[in-house]
Amino acid sequence: MSPEEACAEVIRREHQFLDPEVRRSPELLRALLHPEFVEFGASGRIWNVQSIIDALTSEQTPHEITGTDFLALPLAPDVILLTFKTSGLGRVRLRSSVWIRSDGGHWLLRFHQGTVTTE
Repeated sequence: MSPEEACAEVIRREHQFLDPEVRRSPELLRALLHPEFVEFGASGRIWNVQSIIDALTSEQTPHEITGTDFLALPLAPDVILLTFKTSGLGRVRLRSSVWIRSDGGHWLLRFHQGTVTTE
């Protein structure tokens, strides 16, 4: 897989993570998340795999989130930094994600951070 193809795949997988149908499914979420996933949430809370799956799948109505301005930057052959903006729930957030290619060749979300902005 070329670096361009890898970047496109990571962006595709991030879009999956934003999809309300995926966010309702523990199995689909787990397929995107690295076993050692960590998120520093915009709220200041620190999330791991199980806590983020529990939170997302317990939402009565999954939130519609729109992602824009995706920029993927390969940091190493098996590591990509993805930055982007999201809007939803009346707020805009700046986001960064670190994706790692697993031994099986799948890209998994290892780290995520969201920051509320006034944009």
